[in-house]
Amino acid sequence: MNTVKHHWFGNIKGDVLAGLVVALALIPEAIAFSIIAGVDPMVGLYSSFLIPVVIAFVGGRPGMISAATGAMALLMVDLVAEYGLQYLLAATILTGILQIVFGYLKLARFMKFIPRSVMVGFVNSLAILIFMSQIPYIFEQDWVVLALAAATLVIIYLFPYISRAIPSTLVAIVIITTFTMFSGTNVYTVGDMGTLTQTLPVFLFPEIPLNLETLSIIFPTALALTVVGILESLLTASIVDDMTDTDSNKNRESKGQGVANITAGFFGGMAGCAMIGQSVINVKSGGKGRLSSLVAGIVLILLIILTGNIVVQIPMAALAAVMVMVSISTFDWSSIRNLRVVPRTDSIVMIVTVVVVVYTHDLSIGVFAGILLSAIFFVSKISKVDVDSHFNKQDQVRTYVITGQLFFASVTEMIDKFDYQEGLSSIKLDFTHAHIWDDSAVAAMEKIVNKFNDNGTEVEITGMNEASTLLVNKMKDKLSSH
Repeated sequence: MNTVKHHWFGNIKGDVLAGLVVALALIPEAIAFSIIAGVDPMVGLYSSFLIPVVIAFVGGRPGMISAATGAMALLMVDLVAEYGLQYLLAATILTGILQIVFGYLKLARFMKFIPRSVMVGFVNSLAILIFMSQIPYIFEQDWVVLALAAATLVIIYLFPYISRAIPSTLVAIVIITTFTMFSGTNVYTVGDMGTLTQTLPVFLFPEIPLNLETLSIIFPTALALTVVGILESLLTASIVDDMTDTDSNKNRESKGQGVANITAGFFGGMAGCAMIGQSVINVKSGGKGRLSSLVAGIVLILLIILTGNIVVQIPMAALAAVMVMVSISTFDWSSIRNLRVVPRTDSIVMIVTVVVVVYTHDLSIGVFAGILLSAIFFVSKISKVDVDSHFNKQDQVRTYVITGQLFFASVTEMIDKFDYQEGLSSIKLDFTHAHIWDDSAVAAMEKIVNKFNDNGTEVEITGMNEASTLLVNKMKDKLSSH
């Protein structure tokens, strides 16, 4: 009970103010992501209202913001273009169901297989993508827009020296919007990105045939949305964990994302997931609890319904400047300084992750590329096996001491490190400092023994630990250990 009270009412002022800032930043992004997916702007706005409200109650990471995202929107393009909005809504509902299943299967435990270098690459690439997405709103406009963006950044970074009671991002947006409204400055605004309908979402069931053909159409998209949504949400949760020095329930978060997406699908919204950019805005603005997510969603829809005529006048230059600030604060600048300090393989993995994400604009592809490369480097590191030998003149026996991890990637070169032609009557293979992991290693041992036997040399195997002995005895009865 104390935990629930803390998550909801432990930081009321900070959560409310942070939620206000997030709501303002969500509006242009939701519209932009709708355009990317090929649907009406209100589809993205409804998602960015419903998902944070629902996730505030059922999510596993207080202080994290979930809504419509660019990574998810990119996966919807083909489905919408070929089959239309109704199939997207059905895919969104199916995505939620699959995410709940994933949550109950506790797939979040596989997060431990994502190396820190991949996490850093994920964060840095996202920061770069956020910055790149704002370029059209700042640098491809006239000097007035550039000046407004610069003024916004100045306010953001200098206002905290005056007061930290109100988030500087909110102050900057209010000041710049007021200036452009009363000065009559003609600049690109939120309203120029799409028409805003001042109505609440209503419950609707997707108008599609309920049959296997429909399932075959929506399932591939839903599965892709499920994987990317969970991956981005859990990575973001881990990042917010680090930022706030708190823990979160990743399996609950997976199920919560599912419930939120099902709700969005039934009320005319597109699938979404956690947003690292908005989550950073929330935390940096003082948001720590569940209230911030609830406020963000409610304020967003209230702004659209009650003050839509004012919201549409917010200059995109101001919101773009806020996102530039987010990209700067999101980027892990210490990773640049540490390139020469951390192991070279870790630096390569981080850089490859960033390059792949920025090139493909797909976070999941970059993360998977980083994980695969990390796995290859790891296998390469542990596949080194040393074979030392010493000869006992009294017993006329040579002992080979094998050191390392024996598995499919390490045994090929190991076989060539023995002298099968020495002509001794017997030799010993000492596995005290080795561990046998798979059938490839067992097969390699058998091959070594057979090659010595073919040359008239008897082989005695010693020093195997219990796990290695059990594996060898199970797979190769002809090998014995002492």
